[in-house]
Amino acid sequence: MQTTIYIDGLNLYHGTLKGGAYKWLDVVKLFTEICHEQNPSVQVVKIKFFTAPIKGKIASRGEQAVQAQNAYHKALRTLYPDRFQIIEGYFTLEESGMPRYQTPVVKEDRVSVWRLEEKKTDVQIALTMYRDACKGMEQLVLVSNDSDIVPAFEAIREDCPQVHLASIMPRLKRIEGEDRPGNAELAHLSNWVRHHIREEELQTCQLPVFIPTKKKPVYKPNYW
Repeated sequence: MQTTIYIDGLNLYHGTLKGGAYKWLDVVKLFTEICHEQNPSVQVVKIKFFTAPIKGKIASRGEQAVQAQNAYHKALRTLYPDRFQIIEGYFTLEESGMPRYQTPVVKEDRVSVWRLEEKKTDVQIALTMYRDACKGMEQLVLVSNDSDIVPAFEAIREDCPQVHLASIMPRLKRIEGEDRPGNAELAHLSNWVRHHIREEELQTCQLPVFIPTKKKPVYKPNYW
């Protein structure tokens, strides 16, 4: 079964990687292996990674964070030149007036804050999945826990009922009862679901620390 995997990079980062030791993650290896667990005959033909360039001026490590992200993307492109694709949106950073936190809400009592938003990503994931379904891809696997993608699943279910849909929810496996459940709507629309990613899977699916290229080699960032 020919399969394409669609990774919501920001959702993956906040769900499983932020604050941990496994940011140098080989997403191609990890999610291909999870797909093969479900069906050993699956052929993963493409991994599409949706992300946005970091804004160094607000990142906790400034330009160092920008360089780390660039190194990570270069590493994946180098190791998987034919299968791995990055599709970029962008971040906006704007001054915004928000109601002060209090109960009840007083809409007129507002404070100025910096508002950071990722743009284009959800729409790009939805349109890319729908177009691939229309072009005949047999299975679409979404790595996200975001309800904004639910309408795309519903449209594909209605217009391309032969297509298999699957969800891998990027949430660390924790002690039973400590987690809120994954996205029930995505689960309901999927042919199969993986509700968690195990820490040992992240550990065993790390990229090489050193990756040679035709020019300057790629190294894992020191603080990762």
